Amino acid sequence: MSVTLRTARSTDAGTVGTILHRFARENDWMPELHSCAETIAFCGRMIDQDWVTVAETEAGVVGFLALNGTEIHSLYLAEPMRGQGIGQKLLDQAKSQQDRLSLFAFQANGPARKFYERNGFAEVARSDGADNDENLPDIKYVWPSKGLNNG
Repeated sequence: MSVTLRTARSTDAGTVGTILHRFARENDWMPELHSCAETIAFCGRMIDQDWVTVAETEAGVVGFLALNGTEIHSLYLAEPMRGQGIGQKLLDQAKSQQDRLSLFAFQANGPARKFYERNGFAEVARSDGADNDENLPDIKYVWPSKGLNNG
């Protein structure tokens, strides 16, 4: 399978938003706070701010990463495309553009936590979720992890 990474276009908002919305519906621990239309509009705003890189195959857009400066805001793949190295490609591209990255992952999202830890992200903080829309406990990760305790 050939995967191409490219900057998202406004016409990708529907697909990107649907991928993000479906993630909430697929996970019992994740509250569904927004309609699919609201999620698409949100993704459109991220695209308009040039945050979003999409992964595209012969089937179309199958995943995306939203990077706001050095913060990974979102990294999601369509369910059938997970575990095939596409998320790795998106993350590797973000790493190639920055010398430091940070992100928040929900504590309940074990697969994401394992993925980031495997990729050299170190946990630097935990919260009870009071500061996120979902009110779910989360973990802040930072890459590279080397030198975090060196002041």
